[in-house]
Amino acid sequence: MNIQDLLKTTAHRPWKLPQDDWKFYQEWNNAIFLHFEVDLEELKKWVPEALEIDLFDGKPWVSVVAFTMEKIRPKNLPSFSPISNFDEINIRTYMKSGSKTGVYFLSIEGGRKLSCKIAKSISELPYRFSKIKRTEHQYHSLNTKFNDHLNIEFSIGETMDTPSELDLWLTERYVLFQDTTQSINEFEIHHLKWPFRHMHITKFDFNYPRFKHLIHHNPNKIQYSEGVKVIAWGKTKTKKTS
Repeated sequence: MNIQDLLKTTAHRPWKLPQDDWKFYQEWNNAIFLHFEVDLEELKKWVPEALEIDLFDGKPWVSVVAFTMEKIRPKNLPSFSPISNFDEINIRTYMKSGSKTGVYFLSIEGGRKLSCKIAKSISELPYRFSKIKRTEHQYHSLNTKFNDHLNIEFSIGETMDTPSELDLWLTERYVLFQDTTQSINEFEIHHLKWPFRHMHITKFDFNYPRFKHLIHHNPNKIQYSEGVKVIAWGKTKTKKTS
C-alpha cells in the first residue's frame, strides 16, 4: 500500500487524521509485544499527573515492545539505511488526554548511536543507545550504563484471525504523549491495524533494575506482528496549568 492509499484508509481510527501535513514516514517491523498487568500505585510514580492513566477493565498495563525501525525519513526525502534502519525497544504505558487515548514512553532504546542522537534531537524523546542483536528467533539487548538487559527466545505461530478486545486496546493507539516541564506534547500517527501472529516464548529474561517493582513477572499477554507502515505528524503542545 502506498502512502496516499494509507492516508485514505481511516475507518478503523477513533478520530480523524490531523489536517496539517505529515512530517515523517517509517516502518515498525517484526514487532514483539510483551504486555504486563501492573500495580496502579506503582505506575503512578512513573507518569505525569497532567495525564490520566488509561485502564482496561479497571487495570493498568505496561508493554515492552521490541521491533525493527526501518525506512524512517522526513516527508519528501529518501531514507538512508545507516540512520533509518535500527532495532528499537520501548517500554510504554497507556494514557488519556481529553478525548484521545495513546501511549506514554517510560523508556526508549535504539541499537545505533547516531540514530538515537538524531531521533532525540528531533523529537526530544529520551532515546538512548543499547547494544541490540536480533535473529529469527531471538532478541537480545544490553545497556551497561543502566544495567538493563533483555533476552527473548521465541517461535512464531499461525495468524491471529480474530484479535480480542484487549489485543486491540493494547495496540490500536494513534497518539504518543510526551511530558516536559512546560507542556504535554502530542505526536499524532497513522497506520493500518496491526496484523498479528501467535507467538510462543521459550526464554524470557527481563532485568531493568529501576522497573523492578513495576515489571516483576512473565508477560500476561504476548503478540507478534510482521509490522505496519506509519505516518507521523509534528509535535503539538498543550501548556501545563499550575
